[in-house]
Amino acid sequence: MTQAIDQAGMSFAGKVSRVPAAAAARLPGIDRMRGLVIVLMALDHVRDFFNVDALHFDPTDLARTYPALFLTRFVTHYCAPTFVLLAGVSAFLHGTKRDDRWALARYLLTRGVWLILLDAIVVSPIWALGLGSIDLGTLWAIGFSMIVLAGLLWLQPRAVLLLGALILLGHNLLDNVHASEFGDWAPLWNILHEPGALPFGLRGGVAYPVFPWIGIMAMGYGLGHVFLEPATLRERHLKLLGLVSIALFLLLRGWNLYGDARPWSAQGDGVMTALSVLNVTKYPPSLLYALVTLGPAFLLLSAMERLGGFAGEALATFGRVPLFIYVLHLYAARAAAVALSLAEGFDFHQLRGFGIQAAPPEGLGLSLGGTYAAWILIMAALYPACRWFAGVKRRRRDWWLSYL
Repeated sequence: MTQAIDQAGMSFAGKVSRVPAAAAARLPGIDRMRGLVIVLMALDHVRDFFNVDALHFDPTDLARTYPALFLTRFVTHYCAPTFVLLAGVSAFLHGTKRDDRWALARYLLTRGVWLILLDAIVVSPIWALGLGSIDLGTLWAIGFSMIVLAGLLWLQPRAVLLLGALILLGHNLLDNVHASEFGDWAPLWNILHEPGALPFGLRGGVAYPVFPWIGIMAMGYGLGHVFLEPATLRERHLKLLGLVSIALFLLLRGWNLYGDARPWSAQGDGVMTALSVLNVTKYPPSLLYALVTLGPAFLLLSAMERLGGFAGEALATFGRVPLFIYVLHLYAARAAAVALSLAEGFDFHQLRGFGIQAAPPEGLGLSLGGTYAAWILIMAALYPACRWFAGVKRRRRDWWLSYL
């Protein structure tokens, strides 16, 4: 992987120079890829809110899951690493347009703080259906990584790329270091590398320890020059990165050599054994998790610019307003799930909590087929609002729109 990164980065070393013609407009491939990530992310959350099985057990628990449910969860693994990588790419492209490192640093710093506040204040109540608990997830990880990236801007892009690769390749060496070893400083380790409690006795928890995500965003920034290259060369580099990532995953995972705290093992049949191979660790994202998700993402990125028709336009629309649809779909999906449950006779207090509950009410939730139907209906219902807001962002240049 490091050789592929080095080859892809050799022609990209140097300062962030004046904006090339290729950076003057949005790249539709990035918008479409970001839109696909948003659509899959919505599936993940709708499954959490609606699916009867997901309310009772972890869909990646090989002792209880079944292939359709496992793969529904697995395909959504592509969301977070792809989104964080593209956030790094977008930061680089944003910097080429400004040609001002101080301005880019201020933007990343303020946007990072904004995303963390959104996660703590606006998004956290969705998970617990109430106030007072702070659950630091996707927006927290992106925001914190942006703040760190703001301090890395004075390095050459190739150095940022190398630093990100080293973090991603090496952070699993810390898997045997646990927060309990740090006493009063344990929450600091929860923030960096192990999910767990918040500092200062705050109620809630850290779902997304930030250290590996910083590495992924730094890699995205360091690879930003790829997206300023002619389409043919860009596609060649992305395919190379994708194929090398997948090959490295197969090598490391096949022999359980390194890169994930949870080795695969033979199961009762070939299908479940294959699922065990794919059952990589997301919290925090292991090296193998990153390889098996970013590898295909690189390959898809190389093809997204050619995606046309309604599918291409719909994905691009979602991808132009990622934060807007992220918050909107969470509230819409949660509200729809609560409304359905109340209509079926459940009390509101029975619905408190998020994800796997200790004892969910009997009969709560939909089948997997019903969950997919709810996902499609919710995203279809929200599409007009996204199209409207994408039009607003296209027509207007108000500074605050860049934060939404």
